[in-house]
Amino acid sequence: MIDRSPVGPDTVGVDPHRLDVLLRRIRLEVDHGPLPSAQVAVARGGRLVAFETWGDAAPDTRYVLQSVGRSIVAGVVWKLIGEGLLDVGEQVAAIVPEFAPNGKETVTVEQVLTHTAGFPFAPLGLSKALDREQRLAAFGRWRLDQPPGSRFQFHLTSAAWLIAEIVERRTGLTFAAYLRQRIAGPLGLSSLELGVPVDRQPGSVAPMTATDRSSDDQEADPWGPWYLSDPRVLAAGEPSHALVATAADVALYFQALEHSGLWKPEAVAEGTRIRLTEHPYGDRLYGGGSGRRTSMGLFVTVAGPDAGSNLPSTGSPALFGSAGAAYQLGFMDPETGLSFACLSNGYPLAGYDHSRRGTALLTNIANLAADLTD
Repeated sequence: MIDRSPVGPDTVGVDPHRLDVLLRRIRLEVDHGPLPSAQVAVARGGRLVAFETWGDAAPDTRYVLQSVGRSIVAGVVWKLIGEGLLDVGEQVAAIVPEFAPNGKETVTVEQVLTHTAGFPFAPLGLSKALDREQRLAAFGRWRLDQPPGSRFQFHLTSAAWLIAEIVERRTGLTFAAYLRQRIAGPLGLSSLELGVPVDRQPGSVAPMTATDRSSDDQEADPWGPWYLSDPRVLAAGEPSHALVATAADVALYFQALEHSGLWKPEAVAEGTRIRLTEHPYGDRLYGGGSGRRTSMGLFVTVAGPDAGSNLPSTGSPALFGSAGAAYQLGFMDPETGLSFACLSNGYPLAGYDHSRRGTALLTNIANLAADLTD
């Protein structure tokens, strides 16, 4: 069980003055900027140092994690690796035979975890997502866009659905149940949940809110993060984006990787070891088109030499985590022991903010957060 009681920043080596600058910078975007609410947490040494919520949200409000949740999905996989239940060199089809048709029998678990498996846009609509048998049938119909291992291109939703099935085959528990029973429950991370039922979402999960709507008749782009504004989609529990939690539980989850004893240290080290450093292929809307290379561990981005994919450049090369559309970030720096989470329910109508100001905002927050220790 993680100790959730906060401690003073000085007691764990966090500079209180730098922390104050970070918190004021984020709050500025709520008080005088576009964000309807924001929630931030900082932790170090297994303890929570700061947990603040501003704007139109209660202190215990949970947020849709979007891509920040990938680090939690990764942690489930690392736990299985450490327990000898999964080897990344295995072929996926040996675990999930339904996946094999259409030339996919050679795809490995590692290729799925590093977004090099070759099916980045494999489709899975809402009706299929809600029914396991339909999901399995869809896996079989999926086709490769390129040979496995030949291209690094983010598999935005397809990889996580497959990872969830692999977890279920190896543990006998659905991904959501495994997360609840083997990780969130034992650690006391009560806000962390996948597949929140529709009737429990109001008042519990911050609703997605447009930051740039000028009139009521403006429609949001249904693709990108806005697809999760449909309560049915959030309830369906797509693992890579539909996790919900408070910022405190995200920051403490990262601490638990090191301090809880639930994970073998060598499994975490293997999960965060860089497998590739390349420019992601594809349009910017789907994670490509970046000026910096991205380094990949096992389903997490690692700062590496370029600190790509919106990770901070002020941390160590070993820092790992993920940014989430549009103004979210979660990371852990193993060298400093610092973890950080910033969550918001504000989104542009287009779904992503690739403006100069939007890019600079996330960059500034990330770099301030990673620079809280000497």
